[in-house]
Amino acid sequence: MDRPALLKETARVLGFDAIGITRAESPPQGRYLPEWLRLSYHGEMKWMTKTPSIRMDPTAYDSSARTILVAGISSRQPFPPLPRGRIASYAQGEDYHEVLRDRLESLAQKTIVPWGGKYRITVDSSPVMEKPVAALAGLGWQGKNTLLIHTEHGPWLLLGCLLTDLEIPPDSPAKDHCGSCTRCVDACPTQAFPQPYVLDARRCLAYLTIEHPGSIPLEFRPLIGDRIFGCDECLEVCPWNRHARQSREIRFQPVPRPDLAEMLSWNDARFRREFRGTPIFRLKRNRWVRNLCVVLGNVGTFRDLPALQKTREEADPVIQEHAAWAIQQIEARENEGR
Repeated sequence: MDRPALLKETARVLGFDAIGITRAESPPQGRYLPEWLRLSYHGEMKWMTKTPSIRMDPTAYDSSARTILVAGISSRQPFPPLPRGRIASYAQGEDYHEVLRDRLESLAQKTIVPWGGKYRITVDSSPVMEKPVAALAGLGWQGKNTLLIHTEHGPWLLLGCLLTDLEIPPDSPAKDHCGSCTRCVDACPTQAFPQPYVLDARRCLAYLTIEHPGSIPLEFRPLIGDRIFGCDECLEVCPWNRHARQSREIRFQPVPRPDLAEMLSWNDARFRREFRGTPIFRLKRNRWVRNLCVVLGNVGTFRDLPALQKTREEADPVIQEHAAWAIQQIEARENEGR
């Protein structure tokens, strides 16, 4: 069995849903990064402005890299098991960073190391542009929602890369199959796509509930709806979901959570205990409570007011503000219903 075939068979046995191989070179989409940054579409994600040249060229990140293996695991899950509120599909179970790192390490130990190569693992925490590189590796194409779309798994693949100094025959790049479809662009609650294939993160609900620090702008709070963490709207409407199945990764299976009002009362120690080892952990308690307040402001009832009143007494001014807003929203709804 040749090396590409052995890599793919080993990856399949390890539980990866897709794997592709490409040369360590700049993806074509990298040329758009400077303009995207100039328009401030990255919002408060300041780290993206520090190393644009490295992001555009994988060999600037690792000068010894000759080949990049890109592997993916589907994150698609059923509706989150919460009494109220939604958590993005990828965040309902364990942290995908650790799952992918573990699998990529095993893949390297079974292939790259015996072949005498060196390797470096990246999973969404390095300057490597994983989605454009994955398109070069033939895993799929970047759709109009900027996510990688796989013909079998839709837009649900979580990606990781193995950079190696070995020369391994590459796969052919994938072709774009979006055609005239604009369902993802049209479905976005905040119209975060100024044009197809371009995301203004400042308007994205995933960005606002996860990356955005401080107060969430008033115009976006009602649009968050019942989303506590992230947003899957532009994934759910993709026509390529007709082939996508629920993730077979047991570590991604949803963890049941209590009701929103109960989670408002958790102190920092309880938050850390409940969410350690999950993507939500990196949010930290204050942003989590901020998000809970927004969702309760949108879907809460008179019964949630005592919990929100108590939350309004916390020291953090951002939490105070969002709790007060939620109380105002609920009281306005309750008064209208009388």
